[in-house]
Amino acid sequence: MSAPDYLGLGKGPGTHPYGNPEATVSASVDALRAARSLARRDGRSLDRRVLVSGFSQGGPATMMVGRALQQGVDPYFRLGVLAPIAGPFDLSGFEAASADDKVARSSLYLAYFATAWNRMYGLYDTPDQAFRAPYDKTVDTLFDGDHQASEIAAALPATSKELFTEEFLQQVRNPTGNLQRRLQVMDTTCDWRPEVPVHLFHAKGDKDVSFANSLHCRRQLIAHGADQQLSDVGEVDHSTTVLKALPQVVREFDTAR
Repeated sequence: MSAPDYLGLGKGPGTHPYGNPEATVSASVDALRAARSLARRDGRSLDRRVLVSGFSQGGPATMMVGRALQQGVDPYFRLGVLAPIAGPFDLSGFEAASADDKVARSSLYLAYFATAWNRMYGLYDTPDQAFRAPYDKTVDTLFDGDHQASEIAAALPATSKELFTEEFLQQVRNPTGNLQRRLQVMDTTCDWRPEVPVHLFHAKGDKDVSFANSLHCRRQLIAHGADQQLSDVGEVDHSTTVLKALPQVVREFDTAR
């Protein structure tokens, strides 16, 4: 088993480039290469087929890594099965819903997105253009890679309306220019034809990342004639979704061996 150490989220220093396709893929592929090197050092060999699954942010990551493997990003590894769980596959829609406070923990999600994408793509010139006082003085520091999610949530207001300026919320609801182009990349992580089965898992009870995101992904896969299915794991919340889905993913992977 190999799990990526995403930049800024694991042991490495710095901030996390959320949703950056190149950073997402390289972290995962580098981890696979490291796992192979370790196995070879111990006189073992890894199956060339990679069975990929990821939860929440890891849902689109699953599809991006799968596409890279299918395209030959590493000459050794081959794509096996894809099993994304509760991912924000329609990132434009997810962030717009967060701007309208239509998802649970909307302010936390949107601040995570806004600070990361501002570092990468320049969404605002100064914090006060995006964040209301007094949060404009503190939000960037909260997302410096050294604070736990619980600490960040405790320091933020409950709603995006309280945290962000109306001008910035409008920008998120109706993206244009570079923001629109970057979001389009993340809205189309399923917009290709995997040569292996794809089994999506989600919960209709998920109030954080709505079930509509997996429907969005499934429609794109169907349009390409992919071998796909979507399983609803029930009326459970976002965190419980992965607990319900994982045993099914394990069975799926065992069948594929």
